[in-house]
Amino acid sequence: MVPSTEDYGGDHDFRLSFREAGTAKSVTWTFSLALRKLFCRRAQPCPVQVQVGAPPPPGALLRAVAVYKRSEHVAEVVRRCPHHERCGGGDGLAPPQHLIRVEGNPHARYHDNETTKRHSVTVPYEPPEVGSACSAVLYSFMCNSSCMGGMNRRPILTILTLEGPAGQVLGRRCFEVRVCACPGRDRRLEEESQSRRGGAGGGAKRALPPPKEAPESSKKRVLTPNNEEFSLVVRGRHRYEMLKKINDALEAYEGGAAPEQPVKGRRPRGAELLPRRGKKLLLKGEGPDSD
Repeated sequence: MVPSTEDYGGDHDFRLSFREAGTAKSVTWTFSLALRKLFCRRAQPCPVQVQVGAPPPPGALLRAVAVYKRSEHVAEVVRRCPHHERCGGGDGLAPPQHLIRVEGNPHARYHDNETTKRHSVTVPYEPPEVGSACSAVLYSFMCNSSCMGGMNRRPILTILTLEGPAGQVLGRRCFEVRVCACPGRDRRLEEESQSRRGGAGGGAKRALPPPKEAPESSKKRVLTPNNEEFSLVVRGRHRYEMLKKINDALEAYEGGAAPEQPVKGRRPRGAELLPRRGKKLLLKGEGPDSD
């Protein structure tokens, strides 16, 4: 069974809140309202403020459980990586494989669900002190989000439920958690990235601009096989003149002849032969006084 991650205030108006911690490099935890995400260092206490609109019945509990956020991983149990599990740490009350621990509360109890095998920790609900609107519970996360063999960069959600004495759910709140070395920096980078994408909810997708019409010169002309045009690079003037003659002859043969270009050093066909130095050239059969 997969735990529900839907927020539910219930009849007691169950709510969670976090103090503003900023994004300085020195902070050990910080919460982003825009992302609804907690950034924290490993094994550092994070105060989660609990508030209700109406007091729950005596014997009520607060339960915290971690689940994977993505649907392809949600069936797996969130647990510590083998390295940190062997290192232990903490007050000795929590099992070494549990990711979430409660700090400074001797009434914390750790549970392994017999059916789902999920890990959870419970503490008795305590009403706020006089003059306060909420009570705080210190939670710590005992593995980095990047730990191999553990979360392995898979995002997780923490579910906090307010439960009655018989185990009935009176309220539920959920938030994402990233355990990292520099919470302030990671929060700032993720908020900037989310802002560029258009808001915490992703925003409306921007419509793609219509495709630009290609200019006439760049459009590919559809030519028949006989009308296709080709370019040929020729090296040497003599070779160019020879190939040009062949091309002109073919065009003349096909009926689309270009005007004949005179070749340098040759007279056009049919041109009158004129004598040099003013002398008249006599043709065959023509006498000098034939004028």
